Amino acid sequence: MSDNTTTWWTPDPSSGVGSGDNAWQLTAASLVALQSVPGLVALYAGIMKKKWAINSAFMALYAFAAVLVCWVLWAYKASFGEQMLPFVGKPNNVLGINTMLQQSYLPAIGVGQQFPLATMIYFQFVFAAITVVIMAGAFLGRMNFYAWMVFVPLWLTLSYTVGAFSLWGGGFLFDLGVIDYSGGYVIHLSSGTAGFIGSYWIGPRLAKDREDARPNSIPGTLVGAGILWIGWNGFNGGDPYAASADAGVAVLNTNLCTAVSLLTWLLCDTLYFKQPSVIGAVQGMITGLVAITPAAGVVSGWGAILLGLGSGSIPWFTMNIAAKKFKPFERHFDDTLGVTHTHMVAGFVGGFGTGLWATKEGCAAFGLTNPGGAVAGNGIQLGYQMAGACFIIGWNLVWTSLILLFIKHVLRIPLRMSEEQLLIGDDSVHGEAAYVFGPCEAHDPEQGYIHGELVDTNTDEPGLTGTNTSHITSEKEPMKNGESSRNT
Repeated sequence: MSDNTTTWWTPDPSSGVGSGDNAWQLTAASLVALQSVPGLVALYAGIMKKKWAINSAFMALYAFAAVLVCWVLWAYKASFGEQMLPFVGKPNNVLGINTMLQQSYLPAIGVGQQFPLATMIYFQFVFAAITVVIMAGAFLGRMNFYAWMVFVPLWLTLSYTVGAFSLWGGGFLFDLGVIDYSGGYVIHLSSGTAGFIGSYWIGPRLAKDREDARPNSIPGTLVGAGILWIGWNGFNGGDPYAASADAGVAVLNTNLCTAVSLLTWLLCDTLYFKQPSVIGAVQGMITGLVAITPAAGVVSGWGAILLGLGSGSIPWFTMNIAAKKFKPFERHFDDTLGVTHTHMVAGFVGGFGTGLWATKEGCAAFGLTNPGGAVAGNGIQLGYQMAGACFIIGWNLVWTSLILLFIKHVLRIPLRMSEEQLLIGDDSVHGEAAYVFGPCEAHDPEQGYIHGELVDTNTDEPGLTGTNTSHITSEKEPMKNGESSRNT
């Protein structure tokens, strides 16, 4: 039904930008969307073993689609609508045409933006989606896909919306003065914490998959990593909600911190392992992107460099030294891609660094009343940042655990794949393989092939029939090489 009293958004001539804010916001949202699809889809498919390429990419693809449906039905309003509790808004749908056409407005903050609400809904959706996709990196190579299908909407509803409203939507952490420019806490600290505790409840991969976890396609991994890096221009550059000077600062600082972090991680690898690692460099790139996220538009270029030094060294140490020294962590917390280190640790480093190096001018440019961080004489900002981090970590430790236990014990859906699925991989879970050599029927028993082997269909026993077997390929496991976690 139409509501003729609704005022549709039109560009405000007095803003001086016309529809420029809307154009930039949609562009930024599209850049962030590309980080998930195809960015992390390609990165996951390339960085995992060949037998898990399909499953890993599919977990990311499913999450992207599932989050969008939940987002428009109830989760956007719970994250950015009218306040229901100090940490969450009132859930509701945003599907009405007049709702989508009206000017974007955050009711719990009392601030409007120069673009329609539909633009804000989509922009915030891509952030919610990539949070869940990042978390998947900790569960790859063994999580039951059916459990993942249930987990995604539950975690979005019970965890993500709380962090988003508390810090961005006008909740109690926003009122306290915690600075999270673009999701260092809402996205990275939450996904890293959930990945950490979730890896415990789901259980580890097969021992041989952990011992030999070499990527099946490093060039494919680099393609995904490149999309992730450049897409971060929209990730951080879009959060002033305007085509403003601060957006430009955020983009420059994002790239500067990332470059310093990558080089720092590379130096640590070279000094400790005696050889540079491209996968290690990708890890350093990611930690730089994560650490600058809560600080992007409120720190100076020097602050971005200092954050890059911290994000390239501290997560490197926790991943390659501390975690290996602490045997219970290695044994019970099988975080496949090291999300605990690249997102939880790096997100904490970024949040703490924001409390140190936020400038008064940067905060003002972003529309904050905070008088900067410790470098600007406002040392209490460090306390606010730690309070925000403790809440996000605590909430996710509890609720991620409760959700997974509910799926396992109430819904009776196993969190981990069966042993047969873990042994075979994609072909057993999805009936598909990433790289099929020979006829396209290579996994179809009705056409005479099972897992790439020609079968005598009269006896149902695997075996070669006929005389031309040149197209048959055997797949052998690579030799174990004892690679460090920097290459997983």
